[in-house]
Amino acid sequence: MRFLTWAKLKTYVISILIALGVGGLSAFLIRKNVYIYSLLRKPPLAPPSIVFPIVWTPLYILMGIGSARIFLQRDAYLDDVFDALLNYVLQLIFNFLWPIIFFNMHTFLFSFIWLVVLWTSILKMIFKFSKLDTTAAYLQIPYLLWVTYAGYLNFMIYLLN
Repeated sequence: MRFLTWAKLKTYVISILIALGVGGLSAFLIRKNVYIYSLLRKPPLAPPSIVFPIVWTPLYILMGIGSARIFLQRDAYLDDVFDALLNYVLQLIFNFLWPIIFFNMHTFLFSFIWLVVLWTSILKMIFKFSKLDTTAAYLQIPYLLWVTYAGYLNFMIYLLN
């Protein structure tokens, strides 16, 4: 049976905390404007606002686990790992900014376009992760599916409001 060494465990913990920190900071920055969601006309299948933090928390954990798995490949595939993690950081930046654009700026069409770019960067990240670690790539599938659903919500909110 393989056990995690302290160094590997530390990598996982740090990676998860980074992902959760990005999400937490973004949530903190929009905290005063989240009420906007309750005022908007929403499409069918729109969840109550309480669902979002419940869903995002495990997604950030999965992102962190996936990025840690990729980071741990660095000794064997340094250039590919750097490229994959750069893509991870870029999509994390897009992820961080989307709620700010949507909730704080109220620019629903622009936030939808931003979300399409985020979706594309997640797909690219999954592809890059899959070259190094298929498990790390598969861990990102729920994230891609949730952002696809968020795209539906965002676009319909744009049309309805």
